[in-house]
Amino acid sequence: MARSKRKGFRKGGGNRAPRDGPPQYRSFSEIIKENQNLEKFYNSVLPLDDDERTEFWDALKRELPNSFRFCGSKGHALAVKRLLETRYAPNIVTIERHDGEPVEAPQPVPWYPDQLAYSMNTPKHVIRKFPPFAAFQKFLVSETSVGNISRQEVVSMIPPLLMDVEPGMTVLDLCAAPGSKAAQLLEMVHRGEETRIRKFMQSFGETKPQDGGDEEVDLSVDTGDDGRATGLLVANDADYKRSHMLVHQLKRLSSPNLLVTNHDATLYPAIKLPQNPDQPNRGQYLRFDRILADVPCSGDGTLRKNINLWKDWQPGNALGLHATQVRILVRALQMLKVGGRVVYSTCSMNPVENEAVVVSAIERCGGPDKIEIIDCKDRLPLLKRKPGMHQWQIMDKSGRVWNNWEEVQQYFLTTEGHTPGKLSETMFPRPDTSDCSSLPLDRCMRVYAHQQDTGGFFITVLEKKNDFKAKPESRSRPPANTTGPKDTETAELEVKMDIEEEKAALGEPTDVLPTVGAKRSLDDQEAETKRDTKKQKTESPRDTPEAQPGVFAETVNETEKVTEEPKAEETQPVAESTPKNNSQSDRKVKSDGNHEEPFKYLPLEHPVIENIKKFYKISDRFPSDRYMVRNATGEPAKAIYYTSALLRDILVENEGRGVKFVHGGVKMFMKQDAPSAEVCRWRIQSEGMPIIAGYVGPERVIRLTQKETFHKLLKEMFPKFIDEDWRKLNEIGERAKDIGMGCCLLVIEPDGSDPDFAERMVLPLWKSFHSLNLMLPKEDRSAMLLRVFNDTSPVINQTLKETAKKAAEAAAEAEAEAETEAKDEVLEDAAAIEEPDAENGTAEKPIEVMDTDDVEE
Repeated sequence: MARSKRKGFRKGGGNRAPRDGPPQYRSFSEIIKENQNLEKFYNSVLPLDDDERTEFWDALKRELPNSFRFCGSKGHALAVKRLLETRYAPNIVTIERHDGEPVEAPQPVPWYPDQLAYSMNTPKHVIRKFPPFAAFQKFLVSETSVGNISRQEVVSMIPPLLMDVEPGMTVLDLCAAPGSKAAQLLEMVHRGEETRIRKFMQSFGETKPQDGGDEEVDLSVDTGDDGRATGLLVANDADYKRSHMLVHQLKRLSSPNLLVTNHDATLYPAIKLPQNPDQPNRGQYLRFDRILADVPCSGDGTLRKNINLWKDWQPGNALGLHATQVRILVRALQMLKVGGRVVYSTCSMNPVENEAVVVSAIERCGGPDKIEIIDCKDRLPLLKRKPGMHQWQIMDKSGRVWNNWEEVQQYFLTTEGHTPGKLSETMFPRPDTSDCSSLPLDRCMRVYAHQQDTGGFFITVLEKKNDFKAKPESRSRPPANTTGPKDTETAELEVKMDIEEEKAALGEPTDVLPTVGAKRSLDDQEAETKRDTKKQKTESPRDTPEAQPGVFAETVNETEKVTEEPKAEETQPVAESTPKNNSQSDRKVKSDGNHEEPFKYLPLEHPVIENIKKFYKISDRFPSDRYMVRNATGEPAKAIYYTSALLRDILVENEGRGVKFVHGGVKMFMKQDAPSAEVCRWRIQSEGMPIIAGYVGPERVIRLTQKETFHKLLKEMFPKFIDEDWRKLNEIGERAKDIGMGCCLLVIEPDGSDPDFAERMVLPLWKSFHSLNLMLPKEDRSAMLLRVFNDTSPVINQTLKETAKKAAEAAAEAEAEAETEAKDEVLEDAAAIEEPDAENGTAEKPIEVMDTDDVEE
């Protein structure tokens, strides 16, 4: 879905506080925070008394607190949180503000589970720029870079918490960028996985039991893959660049159960699954247990951080998004399993984007018999909130406030057919005659800035009770007794749209981009059967991409400009609807100029996989049918990825069907130059290590227990390992001396006596002829040094030191040689003047004495 580019739209262009000049930000208090229409509208529409209304506006005019949460498994998150409490908070409270008062340390958010979210009143720009916060800022940056901290606004943490995601569930985040909520959902998909895997492996006798440290989990949940998570998170965004932002944010969690896609949320395609043996003539399509629809909105709940909204806010922003928001929510409900839940949320306070959207979507999906609003008043009991509204008003672009649709119709009749712009019937509360007039909208949740010093947010939880066929999108019509050219045009358009919707349902190409309608639901069995029958008679699978039931074909804008300069061999972009030949060796070239490498799975008997299994003595219990490469040849070149079984089925089954996959899988192995042919050239990547570590044979394992040894390996890259140098590596020295060259596993097992060095870890270690090296990204190495040792000094790279020293020596030698050669040339020239002519054997004539001005130095 195309993002609006108007200022102030959440998830569109950012609206940072303007800078008047380096190096300081313009003071928040200097910005004029007034907007007549904004204040007029919310003073009339929000049911607040006078005192609370004053608190409401005062809070919106204050700067938003700084907030963050701790990520990853519960045990790991608690370990990082302890550093905040013991190392950094005591120093923060010693800092004095400009008024002489002490700075308040970060405080836990009272309603967030396990107090893993924190908030503090000190603004972000102060923490970044003010020297007393330097250590705390370095901690935040370091842990954020490796995915242990998410810099997330407090209210945006609410929607995922209300989704009740359990391990094993399939989850979709329809509008996921920048990815903070998706990260929460991914953690829920993997909740308890480490403990489950460890318990399973103990039952097979492949690991020894450990005392304590295990997270309390229900071992009967998600047991279908030896404890490995079987669920799935699909994180989608309509903007191609923002979908890659998702990849950057989420791949730090190293999940083989993550899939990133790039689609319009209103037209999200059906994802095909392998056929069910019980129904060989019918395809199977993925339905989700949980869907998050955190839709694009006008964003006026973010006035505290997007302060340009004070001058840019206008009612037309919300009115223009209402129809799109309804379409996204209807599409989400279509893709949901019966009994599944959709969480709809916005950072807007406007009912036209909130309650009106919920009512319209439920109405189109068959009413309260099909969709139920879930009461969440018992969830997050410490979170202060207001109920949703049953009655509201609408402000049009001119600033006029309307109470109901009847007023708009009357205005139309008395002004010669002039309808207020962008208003539609679905934006208003339903009359008593409607089936949706009595929906329990008070079960919706409204969070205002003054309640707990946050931003504004709206959240609703919807449950699908029965399958349905969504009604066509209602189109606002003029009153029935009016006539004119517009009536004819509207009627013709509606007929055309109905035809196009029918064609789309049958998988046929369409002339226009229709809205979500009844013919588009996943459960339209009749349409799917017709499509399958027609396809078998008239099409070859390689001639035309397979049509997806319930999904409209997306038209390609021929005038759309390519955003990236194509390569020489890619000067003719291929439209998305163009069929792909499986033997094609070129990258996929999308109609917008973006490129994605294909996903190709390696066969079990592939020689590279056989070599890896043999070298690392990988247990047969570890699945070997989930290794994947990202190139059209299907051969390992630089990296080998690993995915879950469900992700594999999706990527294989949907190849060439037009589904825009951007990312999937975890890098498991990376190609590495090896010192000899006997050494495996594929080292285990750090992000894949936690997945495969327990299945590697003891022949490739080194165990470390001492904190000092770990510090040496982190601090020094490529420590020498010749002669007696191995003794400097303490308890791992002898084992490292005897182990064969290549990649091995460093298993770190602290004894628990030091709280800063208590977490069990498994890291990749590379042994060469003369040195060892932890194969960690620079940011991971620095983060561990800071977290475990409070060490902020630079990492020592002996190889670079020696290389630089040799380069300096070589440069000095070259310079000396150049000077010597220059002197020799001068002497040779001088000697040539006095020497005989070599060719004629005669002496040259004496040189005449010249004026010194003519002699070049």
